[in-house]
Amino acid sequence: MTSAAPTRAVKPGAAPGPLNLIKLCVGAESVEDLTGWIAERLADCRARGVPERQIHVTRMVPSRAEDLLAGGSLYWVIKGEVLCRQSLLAVEPFVDGEGIGRCRLVLDPDVVRVAPRPSRPFQGWRYLKGAEAPADLAAGNSGAGLPEDLQRELRQLGLL
Repeated sequence: MTSAAPTRAVKPGAAPGPLNLIKLCVGAESVEDLTGWIAERLADCRARGVPERQIHVTRMVPSRAEDLLAGGSLYWVIKGEVLCRQSLLAVEPFVDGEGIGRCRLVLDPDVVRVAPRPSRPFQGWRYLKGAEAPADLAAGNSGAGLPEDLQRELRQLGLL
């Protein structure tokens, strides 16, 4: 006899979704900063002749890696708002040259903008349930093409 797979409780009316991570994008002023950094890292990989992989190194290894890799993403907080996400492709624990355990989060280099949502500062990363993750923005959303600072001000005024 086989046991049934455990089920997870879902809030009434909330759609289940993959488990995600949320993290501050330290040093970034905009999504364009993030995409620029990614492009620079991939170009560096090409120049060095190593496989092009977009990697973010973190100290803590997610204990729920299997759940994260079932369609999860890393959501980035930029200037106090969740603004975008990248799909998680792999979670690779390793020990660095100083003997400290670390983790490579291998990410899809494509950055997907999401419906902006305020977020308070925090250290490290946090889990983000699929039902609580901001929705992806449609390609032609209102405000698209405007500088992020202007979009942020317009949202605060209730105009976006």
